[in-house]
Amino acid sequence: MSQRPTPPRQNAPEAAPPEPLLSDDALERLDDFLDSDQVDEDALDLISTHGFMVALAVAPVEVPTAQWLAELFQGEPAYANDAERDEIPGLLTALRDNAIALLEQGGLPELPFELILDGIPPEETPIGDWCAGFMEGVFSDESAWFADDEESAATLLLPFMLLSGLFDDEPDIADLAGDTQRLETLTQQLPELVLDLYLHYRVPPEAPSGGRGAKPKPRPKTPAKGKKRS
Repeated sequence: MSQRPTPPRQNAPEAAPPEPLLSDDALERLDDFLDSDQVDEDALDLISTHGFMVALAVAPVEVPTAQWLAELFQGEPAYANDAERDEIPGLLTALRDNAIALLEQGGLPELPFELILDGIPPEETPIGDWCAGFMEGVFSDESAWFADDEESAATLLLPFMLLSGLFDDEPDIADLAGDTQRLETLTQQLPELVLDLYLHYRVPPEAPSGGRGAKPKPRPKTPAKGKKRS
C-alpha cells in the first residue's frame, strides 16, 4: 500500500463545531448494556460500536439490520424483555441515522473521546478502538467501499486503518505508524476525515461540493439487498 493520508487543507473554510450523535444518557444506556453479561464477551464495546455505526452511516451500500446487529453483538443478546429488544437496536439505529443527517448537511460528528494521543500508541487508546470499530463496519461489505474508485477509497480509509492498529503487520502501515506527529494530526482530523469519506460516496464527482460547511446534495445510498427504496 503506497497511498499516504491526505494532508490538511490550508485554505479550507472554518467548519462548525462537531455535534454529538446521541445524548449522554443514550450513550450511557448503550454502555451499560454492552458492558453487561447480556452480550457476548466478543461483542463491540461502546467506543468501537460508535465507530462501527458511523461507518454504516458512511457506507455506500446499506447493510441489512440483521447482519450488522449480529456482527456488532457477535450473536443474539439476552434481552431482558421485548421493550429492551426494541430499545437497544433503536438507539443504535438512531446513532447511525443521526450521523447520516449530520453528514448530509456537511456537519462534523462529535466523537466520544478526546482527539489527543499524547504520544500513546493509538491501539492503546479509545481512538484506536473507535477506528477499529469503524473498520469492522467497512468489513461488513468491504467490496462496496472499493467498487467504484479503489485508489481514492484506499487513500481516504488509510488514516482509519493506520489508527486502528489492525494492520500493523503490513510493512507500509508499520512505517507510517512510527510517525507520531502524523498520527497526532490524523487524530485531530478524524471528524473531518469522516466527512471526506461521506462526500466521496455521496456527492457526484462532477458536482461541486461547496467546501466544508456547505450543504452537499447527496446521492441516495444503495438499499440493502432485497430491500426496495421507499
